[in-house]
Amino acid sequence: MSLDKIGIAKRIAQEVKDGMYINLGIGIPTLVANYIPDALDVVLQSENGLLGIGQFPIEEEVDADLINAGKQTITMRDGSVLFDSAESFAMIRGGHVDLTILGAMEVSENGDISNWKIPGKMVKGMGGAMDLVASAKNIIVAMQHTSRSGESKLLKNCSLPITGLQCVKKIVTNLAVLEVQNGGGFKLLERAPGVTVDEIKEATAGKLLIEGEIPEMKID
Repeated sequence: MSLDKIGIAKRIAQEVKDGMYINLGIGIPTLVANYIPDALDVVLQSENGLLGIGQFPIEEEVDADLINAGKQTITMRDGSVLFDSAESFAMIRGGHVDLTILGAMEVSENGDISNWKIPGKMVKGMGGAMDLVASAKNIIVAMQHTSRSGESKLLKNCSLPITGLQCVKKIVTNLAVLEVQNGGGFKLLERAPGVTVDEIKEATAGKLLIEGEIPEMKID
């Protein structure tokens, strides 16, 4: 049984450490905000100008003017700060973000990421992805392991336009948790509940490194 989007977000939330400043990309990454343990003191940054994102609002808390970079309505934690995008990107480019969590269309076995454009399809803009992958201390990708047609999205080389080179550290998919190795290759760390190693092998086009018994993810 593969994970759904919420399962992926819950597993990535386990990577969050106390004191981190974190940027959440559009899509699955935005869900991570809902599953960060209350005991952790972390600050979520949105490149459209907010430091201190809270959980998604319940109906009576919705404020149409308060949104994240994906244009989803959000809440603000006590002590949150609003500012312009120039100051926001100064934070990003200055290396002040500890962890960036992004979605991706493809990741290569060297840690390259493609997540901003599909040739022939209209795109509104590259957004902040290129700045984030160039500046973040740690990048975790949240993605589906395969495309809708069943083709692997974990490749030897990305076929889509590159967002950043050799920047991805870890990947959490609906099938597995993988770590990009310095010499290239996806090291299999965990498998989704009920998913076999053979299923992950079949779904991975890039070099897959397997050492010993692979444990199942623990999703609360």
